[in-house]
Amino acid sequence: MGGVSDATLSPLPSADRPDVAARLREALLAASFTADGLLDLLGAPAYAALARSETVPALRATRGDTPLETLVRLFLLQQPVPHARVEEFLPVRACVESGWLARVGADEVTATVDVRPFGGPDGEDWFIVSDLGCAVGGAGGIGSRDEGVVLGVGGASTTLAGITVRTPVSSALDLGTGSGIQALHAARHATRVTATDLNPRALHITALTLALSGAPAADLREGSLFEPLPHDERYDLVVSNPPFVISPGARLTYRDGGMGGDDLCRSLVQGAGERLTEGGFAQFLANWQHVEGEDWQDRLRSWVPRGCDAWIVQREVQDVTQYAELWLRDAGDHRGDQAEYQARYDAWLDEFEARKVKAVGFGWITLRRTAAAEPVITVEEWPHPVEQPLGDTVRAHFERLDYLRAHDDAALLAGHFRLAGEIVQEQVGMPGAEDPEHVVLRQHRGMRRATKVDTVGAGFAGVCDGSLSAGRILDAIAQLVGEDPVSLRDRTPAQIRLLVEQGFLEPAR
Repeated sequence: MGGVSDATLSPLPSADRPDVAARLREALLAASFTADGLLDLLGAPAYAALARSETVPALRATRGDTPLETLVRLFLLQQPVPHARVEEFLPVRACVESGWLARVGADEVTATVDVRPFGGPDGEDWFIVSDLGCAVGGAGGIGSRDEGVVLGVGGASTTLAGITVRTPVSSALDLGTGSGIQALHAARHATRVTATDLNPRALHITALTLALSGAPAADLREGSLFEPLPHDERYDLVVSNPPFVISPGARLTYRDGGMGGDDLCRSLVQGAGERLTEGGFAQFLANWQHVEGEDWQDRLRSWVPRGCDAWIVQREVQDVTQYAELWLRDAGDHRGDQAEYQARYDAWLDEFEARKVKAVGFGWITLRRTAAAEPVITVEEWPHPVEQPLGDTVRAHFERLDYLRAHDDAALLAGHFRLAGEIVQEQVGMPGAEDPEHVVLRQHRGMRRATKVDTVGAGFAGVCDGSLSAGRILDAIAQLVGEDPVSLRDRTPAQIRLLVEQGFLEPAR
């Protein structure tokens, strides 16, 4: 992966003036230029339209002269505003000197970067800095002109932030930091945050994001993947929303990995194991190829480094034509020369055909460093709705793995369990039938899983409140249904194990 030129992009504010960033932050907060303030001002429809790169509703909602309306036009909608007006509530002179604002004509100023208010998980007021035109709704085609562009917060960024385990740690690493949103989240619970990026412009913008959000500075290092890091440096948490798009070439730095096929994601996952402390987590978003003649789950299992448990969730699959069209639109190619668009589309399909790729999967990969003799690798497809944030759900998944690994069937029957919160039972069958065809347990939190159980499994789960051992519950069920208790004890542990693994039952002690 080569370097990035930002010669065609606008100059950035100075990252060496924390005093100006602090004053600007105070002024933005005083004017209610926050996520909540923005929603109140614009209303839900105009606010939602911004995520679709549609700014007209927001422009219509900010035709007044209040400080908040002026700031939205200035920092979020890239509109010049009167110098005299903005001087009433912003430190304009300091902002111009340090590069946050630029003079336009005789009596107006304009922003040099986009600034998007962002609500932190505990109500923090953060500000995400990005290149002009990139604060809302992705690149909107800007990437086709400027390869080194740094985007704001998109759906992938918020997904990764939501699934990340948020326990207090000593050290966290954000690989490919972009505008700094993952580093900002990590600063809440990590003593030391390191952020890397191939694009020096991204590192500069990350520094601005952290300063304007009132967060501690991070250790910023330029380079690809793990290259800028000392080989012996270890982290308790590694996160990355990498440039995972599988494309012919590396035209757009913010999305294209520059390696063949899904090699960048594979290299990222394989290299993370040796960078983790014992018990440390590495969490990534990734794309992977579905190759003709290969099992996609086996392909992903081969990525997992030694000494790591893994949980890999495929959230979506697209055929190669859907995939190519998605990213051609992302770059704005569909709005350009039609012959050039068709040539790029053709090149994409040539690339997939040469690699025998029939589809592309998208999802989450979580690793955890373990000393266990036999690490557990779980690869599954789960395209259904989930409840974010999922960080606690991810952490609990690996804790349950440890429990199950340490308990054979005899120990499992001696264990005590509780039914997890917000589990409901559904009986499925023909209307009027005396007995259901099957029973389904369904979660209303976290992964929102559903699993079929037999009547014994349903009865067992229903009485698990931590007071009785699993074996004693099964003995009571055997007596009720007239079944041999020894036989029931022999065949039920597998069902209990599955219910624990999927989070329907939790060890009580």
